[in-house]
Amino acid sequence: MIEVIEPGMYATIQDFGRLGYLKKGLTRGGPIDENAFLWGNYLLKNNPMAAQIEIVLGGSKFKFTSPAAVAVCGADVSLKLDNNEKSIWETFQVEAGQVLTIGPARNGLRAYLAVAGGIQVDAQWGSCATVKREHLGGHKGDGSALQKGDTLAIASSQCELTQRIPWRYRPDYSKPPVLGLIPGFQYDQFAMAEREKLCFHEYTISQQSDRMGIRLEGPAIEYAGQGLVSEGINIGSVQVPPNGQPIIMMNDRQTLGGYPKLGNISPLDLSRLAQCRPGQTVQFTRVEVAQVQQQLTKYYDFFGITPACQTDH
Repeated sequence: MIEVIEPGMYATIQDFGRLGYLKKGLTRGGPIDENAFLWGNYLLKNNPMAAQIEIVLGGSKFKFTSPAAVAVCGADVSLKLDNNEKSIWETFQVEAGQVLTIGPARNGLRAYLAVAGGIQVDAQWGSCATVKREHLGGHKGDGSALQKGDTLAIASSQCELTQRIPWRYRPDYSKPPVLGLIPGFQYDQFAMAEREKLCFHEYTISQQSDRMGIRLEGPAIEYAGQGLVSEGINIGSVQVPPNGQPIIMMNDRQTLGGYPKLGNISPLDLSRLAQCRPGQTVQFTRVEVAQVQQQLTKYYDFFGITPACQTDH
C-alpha cells in the first residue's frame, strides 16, 4: 500500500484516460502531461496506460508499506526518500516503511509518481482516470482528489537496475513553448488579420486555467463568421469565445461546444503546454496535419500505444 501523508495542492489518480465514450458524454480525463506520464511507465516497464498519481506543484508526501520500484517524471521537483535525495526522470527503490517526499516544483506544474505495476484502482467506463467535473474515477470512484490518510493498493516490486531518461529527452519547462496550430473547420471564417494575431503575438496563461481548459490573455481575436451549432470538441481545440481570448481545451473538457475554433494544437505540444504556469507566455506557429500525424505515429509506436488508443485526440 501507499499511504497519503500529505497530498499537496491537488493530487489525483490518472491512467491513460477514458477512451471511446465521448458519444456518451464522458470526457477522457487522463494525464494532462501525457509525455511525462508515458516516460514514467516506460522506465518501469509498465503497461503504457498504467495508473499513476498526478501531483500539481509538488508538496506531497507518501509512505510505502511494501517495497516498490518507482519513478517521478514531469515538473522539476526535489525528491527525498527518508533523508536521502533522489532524482527525477529515473527509477529507484523504496523499501517498506520509507517515506517519499516530493518538494515544491521549481519549474513546470505537474509531476507524476509512477510505481511498478501501476496504482491499483477499480475502473469505471474502462478507466480509473479522475474527472472532478463528472464525479467519476479516482481512488473512491467519485472524481475526488487524494486526501490525507487515503491508502492506495500497489504490487510489491524491486528496482534491480536504475533506468533513467537521457537529458536530450527531458523538457526544459523554464522556456516559453512554441505550440503548433493545425487549422480547423472554422479557420477560414476568421479574417486573415485575426488568424495572424495568434501567430504574431505572445499570449499569457490565465489564472483561470485548469484541467478543463487553458485560458489565454492577449490580443482579442474577432470572429465574423456564421453562427454555429454545438459540435464535438477535441483535446487541443482552440476555441474563441465572444471576448476574443482563446481557450485551449484540455483533458477534462466538455464534449460539445458552440464557440468557433481556429484549429487544434498538435498533440505533441499539449504536454509542454500542460506544464506552463499562470503568467507564463506561449507562442504559436502553423503546422500541417500530415506532418503532425507522421510525428505522432512514431511517438506512440515508441511507447507502445496502439491506434485504437489514440481516438480521443
